[in-house]
Amino acid sequence: MSQLLAPPADFTGLSALLNHPAPIVLHQRRWHGPLVALVLAAVLLPTVANEYWLSAILVPFLILSLSGLGLNLLTGYTGQTSVGSAGFMAVGAFATYALLVRVPVLPLPVSILLGGLIAAAVGLLFGVPSGRIKGFYLMVTSLAAQFFLEWVFSKFPWFYNYGSSGTISAPHLEVAGFNLNTPAGKYGLVLVFVLALTWVAVNLVRSQTGRNWMAIRDMDTAAAVVGIPVYRYKLLAFAVSSFYLGIAGALWAFAYLGSASAQSFGITRSFQILFIIIIGGMGSIAGNFVGAAFISLLPLLLDTLGQNLFAGHVDAGLLQNIQKVIFGGLIIWFLIKEPDGLVRILSSIKERLALWPLRL
Repeated sequence: MSQLLAPPADFTGLSALLNHPAPIVLHQRRWHGPLVALVLAAVLLPTVANEYWLSAILVPFLILSLSGLGLNLLTGYTGQTSVGSAGFMAVGAFATYALLVRVPVLPLPVSILLGGLIAAAVGLLFGVPSGRIKGFYLMVTSLAAQFFLEWVFSKFPWFYNYGSSGTISAPHLEVAGFNLNTPAGKYGLVLVFVLALTWVAVNLVRSQTGRNWMAIRDMDTAAAVVGIPVYRYKLLAFAVSSFYLGIAGALWAFAYLGSASAQSFGITRSFQILFIIIIGGMGSIAGNFVGAAFISLLPLLLDTLGQNLFAGHVDAGLLQNIQKVIFGGLIIWFLIKEPDGLVRILSSIKERLALWPLRL
């Protein structure tokens, strides 16, 4: 009788398993690849690369990556379309210049950060309409902000210290007694800001704030139903995005161009940043660097092909038009076939290689 009442062996084993579950093993993510890349960027590249690569390739690549990161936080993670990125870059550049000229006791990094905060305040102001409008109409509002800011910085001489040329020039770049006017010094300055802000962005999108942004991007009505203050987080996204863009604008003016005007931050620059996140991948931190690398290296590739294949018979203007055609075609292709951009394609290639030779 006792044998009939005894539970089957399978259920006995199941009961033992439930009472003594297997320990959960958490595998730590390995960062060997990014760590090696950071070491190469911080130590080896300034010693290996010549001045041309530092000044004309690596510095603009890093700044464009930072600009794409700022726009991606707004568009890729929060779903708020904007084509006024260059306007907020101009705010950061002109604000930093005003602080360096009128408050010379401020260190250079502090002035750049304060310029970014001023850009964040302006972005917060232009983000107010996001509580009422969205989609195409919000994009038009950001376009109006772009033209308005460009007009303000070219119309009022106070912003460029009443100079006759209407431009702002880079002051003496120095931090704690170290001269940063050399190509290696400017590269180091840009690299420190990019690494620090990228680290902040990675932790931000993994936090509750980032999850709320992505919930608003996917469906803002559902996000409001579950208790997320949608309007507040939209404004926060505009402020954080403009902060990143403002710092990128200051670095673009002082570490790359040397001197800049309002036309240096025109609508073409805004579209360039938008192309970076579309080609690289919206909603991806790595996509900003991939897209910026593509934007930075494609002109060099076209110039090299034009000189080697056509022996200089192709006009430079024609090469620029070919570049625009390639950009336009790629954007259409990515929007239709691969909305996640190059970073998704590279991830798929990595997954296939990991299964090779079983699958290709």
